Amino acid sequence: MNTNTIAVIGGTGKSGQFLVQNLLNKQYPIRMLLRNPENFTLKNPLINIVKGDVRNSEAVHHLIKDCDVVISTLGQSVGEKSIFSDATGNIIKAMNSYGINRYIVTTGLNVNTPFDHKNEKVKMATDWMYQNYPETTTDKQKEYELLNESNLNWTLVRLPLINLTDESFVTETSLQDCKGETISATDLAKFLISQMDDQTFCKQSPFLYNI
Repeated sequence: MNTNTIAVIGGTGKSGQFLVQNLLNKQYPIRMLLRNPENFTLKNPLINIVKGDVRNSEAVHHLIKDCDVVISTLGQSVGEKSIFSDATGNIIKAMNSYGINRYIVTTGLNVNTPFDHKNEKVKMATDWMYQNYPETTTDKQKEYELLNESNLNWTLVRLPLINLTDESFVTETSLQDCKGETISATDLAKFLISQMDDQTFCKQSPFLYNI
């Protein structure tokens, strides 16, 4: 069994389920934050469930205590206020409280950084998100800014459409542009896990995609 305990946020989501399964395959102990643990059917002695909402700072503190790394694949629930900056604010505070440094989190293509040279298709997709989902799109940008201002060793992974498959393909990363239209959920999970001990993208926001 691996000695590092991983706090997972968003582990019941579509891509989060792949992350959890890949962590279990590698024998990592996991602490999962669940709003409705009664709906969670996966049973494994490596999983420790913490009931609570990521918007609740006490729940986040309880989740992160005694963990070594935090990984989030948090998604937006339909009909609810945008969650990303609230979640990240709570996570940053809890990680600082316990001296935990490594935070890996996923987001969309629409987040902009000073290093970007997005192609026209990605620029159009970003503009479309701002026009049609202004609240969540603005909030995801705020999440990036909160991370950028923090002292955490963070990596914000920007993603195209996630292909929910066990298949694995050739992947590529870039700090400037997304040159692929999809990413396999399996490849995403493997990448997130690889980043726990990889400092290449420390305090950076790479695009990850299949080619």
